[in-house]
Amino acid sequence: MSHLISPDELHARLADGAPVTLLDVRWRLDLPEGRPEYVSGHLPGAVYVDLEAELSRRGHPEDGRHPLPLHADLQRAVTRWGVDEGDLVVVYDDNDSVAAARAWWLLRRSGLHVCVLDGGLRGWIAAGHLLRAGDVAPRAGTAALREEDPGDLSIEEAAAFPTQGVLIDVRTPERYRGTSAGYDPAAGHIPGAVNLPAVTHIAADGRLRDGEEVRRAFARVGATEDTPIALYCASGIASAHSALALAVAGLDAKVFSGSWSRWTQSAGRPVAVGASPAERVFGH
Repeated sequence: MSHLISPDELHARLADGAPVTLLDVRWRLDLPEGRPEYVSGHLPGAVYVDLEAELSRRGHPEDGRHPLPLHADLQRAVTRWGVDEGDLVVVYDDNDSVAAARAWWLLRRSGLHVCVLDGGLRGWIAAGHLLRAGDVAPRAGTAALREEDPGDLSIEEAAAFPTQGVLIDVRTPERYRGTSAGYDPAAGHIPGAVNLPAVTHIAADGRLRDGEEVRRAFARVGATEDTPIALYCASGIASAHSALALAVAGLDAKVFSGSWSRWTQSAGRPVAVGASPAERVFGH
């Protein structure tokens, strides 16, 4: 199954009347509410998805900033979006598919056939396809999610992962090295983790780099098809994009969705700083 769909292929499917549900996942860390932009212009028929409310849930600080939604809550969201059994679900955003990848990661592991629009909203416009304004309120969908292991690591599993595979921190180098804490109470990385920023896999036009390029990038940090791979980021969003990149390259990975925001809220967890996996380690 392909994990990406091009704007032209999607346009052709829609023109043929194929069963497709479009989900607009507009979200950025500095602009978490994407509905105003969605209402201003979106792919025809696309339903707005609230990442903060539907692709995550409110939790305690020790759960991290974007804990995974409960299965029942995600099922209600899928029903609201109008997803029917057998639909192809296509997710997109306006931020290099980072937010859309969170939806892809959750929904594909719940049994849906889901693809990411390669290049997102920018790619759709560049291909000459039209947008529509306003809101879309579909009838209730019929798709039933499977309650399966989403490939998510517990905090204990994340801590031990460097002893059995490659744990990859996909944040920016300054976050990884500990020179900038961002929104979290401590700066640095999980001891033993290596750094490969998610943006490495994004081309200048917002499309995902091809599978061979992605494979080479991961191989540079020791992640190959013979190695167990796990990913984390700040709060479980960007790591899903790296999981998408790996899937396109034919590789699988676990995700520690609590990520750094959960790690730093857990008392006694060690923190490493510097450019190497365990250059300097201290408690917080």
